[in-house]
Order: sequence, then structure tokens, then C-alpha cells
Amino acid sequence: MVDRTSSGVTEASVRRALRRAATGRALDVDEATALLGARGDALDELLGVAAAIRDAGLREAGRPGVVTYSKKVFVPLTRLCRDRCHYCTFATVPHRLPAAFLDRDEVLAIARAGAAQGCKEALFTLGDRPEERWPAARKWLDERGYDSTLDYLRACAVAVLEETGLLPHLNPGVLTWSELQRLKPVAPSMGMMLETTATRLWSEPGGPHFGSPDKEPAVRLRVLDDAGRVGVPFTTGILIGIGETPAERVDAIFAIRRAQREYGHLQEVIVQNFRAKPDTAMRGMPDAELHDLAATVAVARVLLGPRARIQAPPNLIEGEYELLLRAGIDDWGGVSPLTPDHVNPERPWPHLDELARRTAEAGFTLRERLTVYPEYVRAGDPWLDPRLLAHVSALADPETGLAVEDARPVGRPWQEPEEVFGGRTDLHVTIDTSGRTEDRRGDFDSVYGDWAEVATKVTSAPAVAASGDHDLRAGLRLAAEDPAALLEPRHTDAALALFAADGPALDELCRIADDVRREAVGDDVTYVVNRNINFSNVCYVGCRFCAFAQRERDADAYRLSVDQVADRAEEAWAAGATEVCLQGGIDPKMPVTGYADLIRAIKARVPGMHVHAFSPMEIVTAAAKAGMPVRDWLGMLREAGLDTIPGTAAEILDDDVRWVLTKGKLPAAAWVDVVTTAHELGIRSSSTMMYGHVDHPGQWLAHFRVLAGVQDRTGGFTEFVALPFVHTNAPIYLAGIARPGPTWRENRVVHAMARLLLHGRIDNIQCSWVKLGDAGTVAMLQGGCNDLGGTLMEETISRMAGSANGSARTEEQLRGIAAAAGRPARRRTTAYGHASR
Repeated sequence: MVDRTSSGVTEASVRRALRRAATGRALDVDEATALLGARGDALDELLGVAAAIRDAGLREAGRPGVVTYSKKVFVPLTRLCRDRCHYCTFATVPHRLPAAFLDRDEVLAIARAGAAQGCKEALFTLGDRPEERWPAARKWLDERGYDSTLDYLRACAVAVLEETGLLPHLNPGVLTWSELQRLKPVAPSMGMMLETTATRLWSEPGGPHFGSPDKEPAVRLRVLDDAGRVGVPFTTGILIGIGETPAERVDAIFAIRRAQREYGHLQEVIVQNFRAKPDTAMRGMPDAELHDLAATVAVARVLLGPRARIQAPPNLIEGEYELLLRAGIDDWGGVSPLTPDHVNPERPWPHLDELARRTAEAGFTLRERLTVYPEYVRAGDPWLDPRLLAHVSALADPETGLAVEDARPVGRPWQEPEEVFGGRTDLHVTIDTSGRTEDRRGDFDSVYGDWAEVATKVTSAPAVAASGDHDLRAGLRLAAEDPAALLEPRHTDAALALFAADGPALDELCRIADDVRREAVGDDVTYVVNRNINFSNVCYVGCRFCAFAQRERDADAYRLSVDQVADRAEEAWAAGATEVCLQGGIDPKMPVTGYADLIRAIKARVPGMHVHAFSPMEIVTAAAKAGMPVRDWLGMLREAGLDTIPGTAAEILDDDVRWVLTKGKLPAAAWVDVVTTAHELGIRSSSTMMYGHVDHPGQWLAHFRVLAGVQDRTGGFTEFVALPFVHTNAPIYLAGIARPGPTWRENRVVHAMARLLLHGRIDNIQCSWVKLGDAGTVAMLQGGCNDLGGTLMEETISRMAGSANGSARTEEQLRGIAAAAGRPARRRTTAYGHASR
């Protein structure tokens, strides 16, 4: 039997899909759509397949026969919202509320009452950015000193942690990458329902999401990805029966599966049935039918697999507990003994005793979990911010990761953990002697996401119509006459032709670049006497190109203390250095004060030392962790003595490439925002591009355009540094996705084009002896470059990746490289002045 309302579904198509599902074969969209129409015996068979998959997953998780729930209180922080969903009764208008927001005392009163009854979760639900629609919301926040709803939410979450010990779960709607970074330290988990991927339900008048900017499917899918990049245990799900077709419903499940495979962060997937509510635009819509819900749950289970945690809200299923358990759920969601379901107030949650009884009647044991699922509790890093570990550990069984049911939450300080220094702190020396302990970190197979899914994101260069050598000749002519014009969109074909230059044309390109260099900066080859200090290599961001980052327990992991960093700076000054360059991993145990502490310690020891420190990634994550705007954070670092920042973490400023390369690093727009803000504050920076991995020349050209745009606005870049990808130990190369670094031709063309494209904007073009070697560096000096970078004294990042060119050069050696290129050498300052030491 089939549901004839499912377009194109026949008994034969259902049978065929059932056979494939029962034998463990992957289903395509059409087959999964057919299964949504299963009814009668076919539905029973589908439920059996789904239940078997669920049971296998529970056995693998070490809790066979266990169905979970979270004991919570519901905190409706604000019922104002900028969206206009046509089925929602939660969102309302200001005159129907006593105040735009619950105040802090009201929030804490709810949380304390919940703690007294043994609740462990504080579910914060609120409308999206109400201050952007409702003046009353803006006024309420302004009167209390909050810039936004999210600022207030963060403050309330901290108060709940410190005053009650309940664990916040945040549902504030659409969030950006930066906002997720800012909220992660105050909540073990967050969530946002995807609901649907059917764009027409948002874009067409009369659709349930029409007029709701935050319900655009593309925006919500971006949130799912950004939550994965930030490493947030995240809840999502679909809402069925709002007008979507069966195929659109299946498409949403596939979208969720893709995000989970790539990032591994979706801790639960809710399949929720639409229930019509009075006083809404959709009050006349029929409720989603329960057998349709069961079929959808089962299809979700088949598609998402045994490790997925799938939930159906128990207050929306009309007592059909057994049906939903047969369909493959393993969680009932949050249930409160105290507060109503403010989203569905007409449908109270079942009593916990009733829920346990009905679960037992179906052959399962009901167990309490925390808001963050057991798998993430047991994993700890990178999923839980260190400031939350004490709160979570106080309520969690360390063996199972489930809740200790008789534990009672108690308020605890929300504070930095105690730092532990040590590890392989001599790595900067021994990397050149004994090398790495292993060629990859211990969590290689999990930290970077599903490699097969990552490989699907690699894009090829777009096909370009053949134009003979016309564009190449035009490009060479323009390079000689007006090189910066090559950045203009009307000259794109000529610029791309130059990036493809080879043979005599490449030689001519490099000759022109060197002529432009001579005109711009003369013949001096400059360098700085400096020391790199990588103060920690502990990092869980999961950049797929990085071989430097280690887990805390890996053999090569280390952290330097503030005194050790200051010692190295003092040693560098004694050896003649004028600059130290500080960069480290995104270490979750780095205190928010640690960055400024490092600068102050160096300035106290060596007042004249130039501190060139912290990549845009370090800056944006540290600011988010501190709950401060980037501008304020940079201002604080400047007051501590920060002089300039490195423009690293740029890689390629194209998010299509970045999300293949980096998993969790800041988006291109965030990088631009950090360096622009720094420049506006008088903190200059370098600029960089790492190339030769999964990129192509069109993306290089776009990257140079971004840099030029920033420089036109701020004038803050001191130099451009081309960074050839070092592949040997890079995870993305070991996984077979990236190519083995750039070719010799590509190295020549990128350095030459950097000189030409940035002419008149950035005078200094640097080549990296660490990555190119001495002979390669000489060639780049003869093709447009004028700077060698620094002596470094220690260089760990490229060496961990497999660079074979050592980690230090003396001044004599750098002068020898310049001489080999037929040029004089001159020592400089960080900002390219003449060095006085």
C-alpha cells in the first residue's frame, strides 16, 4: 500500500526502495522519496529496517535499548522576532508582552526553580534579532547597555552557569560564524531547525516563510556549516507538513546528512510534525498525519545512519509513542516538569513517569542525558569550551556521558582553566634533527571531517574559450605599460592568460615584473633580523592543510609559558633581532588575557623589540572568547604594546576554497574585517596568499583583488608574501585531495604577478626562503621580489609540514642569497624603514 499523495510513487517503486534499504544499499533521492509513501505492510517493513539501524547504533554507542531525554526548563528570553512565520504563535508583538525581554532575575528564577526539581538544561528560545524590527526591543537593550539580543543572551547564559549550574542550550536562530564563536564558550550546545530546503516556501507570496529573512534555506544551511566549522554540538531538524513536497522533504534530510558528514557536529536531528494553531495564517492547514511522520522518521534513520540521534517531540504525537519508537527514534528531546512548551503551549509535555512507562512498554529504557549528547561529552575537545568543562563534568557520568540522574546542578564560576605548560618545547630545535614523532596527528581520521565529502567541494578552474595568444600578448603589453590595470575586471582574460604563461612568455613576464620592481623600490634586497615564536601548537580548528597543529595529548604538542616566550624574545634581542613574530594554535586553554600578557612580558624585558603578533584567526577567536568586539580587542592589544600583525590565515580569500582547506577557520569576510579594523587603529599588517593546493588562477586573481580593495581603503599593508603550499605532511595531501604543492612555473608566475597586480598599492613583495629554498628564492628575486623576510631563528610551522629548507638563516646567509641574485642586501625594520641596530 502506498500514499497516493506522494507524487510518482507506486507500489513497485516502494518495494524496490525497501529491498535496497533492507540490504544496506545507499538510497538516492527518488528512492527515499518513494519510501515516504509507504503505508500498511510496506510501512511496517520500513519501520523494521529503520529500527534495526537504530538498534545497531545504540549497541555501537554502548547503550543498547536506551532512549534518552533531557530534563529542562524552557526560558523564552524574548517572544519578539523580526520574522513573520505563518504558523508561529511563539512570536508576538510588543503590546501583548509586559516587557520586550525577560530580565535577568526572571531568567534566574526559572533556572533556579528548575535546578530545585533536578533539571539540568536551560533551553533559551527566542526570536531572531527582534531589535531590527521592533523599536521596543532596541530601547530595552539600549537602556541596559546591551548592543544586541545576542549580547544579552550571552550574559544570561553566563549568569545561569554561575548562579544555578544549569547548562544552557541556545536557540537564537540564524547566527554568523563570528557569533557562533562568541556564544560557544557559554553553552555546551546550540540549535536551529533547518525546517525545509524548499526555497519557494520562503520566496513566494503565501508561503509559510514569506517575509521572514531568516528562513531562507540557503541562509540556514550556511548556519549548519558554520556551526560545524566552529565545532558546536548542534541540534537541527525538519518541520513536515508545511507545504513541502515529499522530494523537498527528502532533500532537506540529504542536506543535513551532508553537513554531518563534513563536520560531525549535528548531535541530534528532530523530525517535527506541523500542528495547526489558532490565530495564525495557517490555522486552516491540516496537521501532518502521524503515519507520514513515522515514515519520515524512518527515512531519516535510513539516510542518516546508525550514529545519528533522531528525536520526535513527545507532546506532538497524540500518544503514538510505540509508533515513533518503531520508526527509529532514540530520543524524546527536552521535557520539562516545570515550564510549558512555549512554542506549542496548547500541547503539554507528558509527565516523566508516563514517558518512562510508555517507553518501557515498547521495550526500551528511558535515560536522562544532558543538553550536549554523550558522544560530545566524552570527546571533550574540541567540542566543549574549557570554561564549561566543570559544569558539564559535575552532571555527567564519565563512563557513559549520560546525565547522573540524581545530580543536582550547583552554580560554579565560569572561568579560565588553569594553564599547563610544557610538552615538546624544544620542537623548534629538534624539528631539524629528530623531526616529527609521526607524520600526522592522532585524530587524523576524525578531526578534519569526512574526506570523501570534502573532496566533492574541490572546484576546477572554469573553462575559458581559446583565444590563441591574443590575450597573452595583450597581457604582456599591459604588464609593461600599466601593470595595476590587470586587476580591473575588463582585463580578466589578459590576467588569466598571464597566470598561464610558460616558456619564453613566462621569462618575459618575469623580466617585466623585475623592471617594475626596480622602478618601485630599487635594487636593494631587504630583510629583517627577527625571531619566530610559536607559543603553542595545540589546536583543534582542524585546518586540513596544517601539519603544525597537535592535540594536547599528542607527542609533539607543547605550550610555552609567558616567561619562556619573554626569555626567547630576550635571547633574540641579544642576537641582534629587532622583531619577534608571535603566532600559535587556537589553543582552547589559552586564557583571554594570555595574548596581552605575552606582549607585556616581551615589552617589559625588551622595550625596544617590535612585536609582530597574532593572525586574524587568533584575533577574531580570542575576541569572541572574551565577548568583545574585534576593534576593542585590538585596542587592548595595542595598549599592551602590539606593533603590527601578520596577515596570515588568509590562504585563499575565497570561501569555496577556504572551506575545503580549513574546515573551521574564519571566513574571508571576517579576515578582511580584522585587518581593516587593525589598519584603522594604526596597526599595520602584512598580506599573504598560500597557493598550490586545491586552488586555481581565477581564485588567485580574485584574492589579489580583495587585497587591493583593502589597501585602497586603508593603506595598511606593508608587504605581500607569496606562500607556496608545503604538501609533504599536510593532511589534505595525505588524504589524496590536494596536489603536491605548486609547480616551478606556478611559483615564478605567482611572484611575478604579485609584483604587477599590486603595483602602486603594495611596494614590497616577499619570497619565502623557508618554502622555496635558497636557489628558488634567488629566482624569485630575479622575477619581481625585493624582500627575503627574516632570519626567523626558529621556524616550526613549515618544517612540521615537511619543508626541507631549515628553520633559520643568518644575516650572512641572507646577504649571500641576495648576492647570488646580483643585488645588494639591506637590513630593514618590520615596517620597511632602515634598521638602526
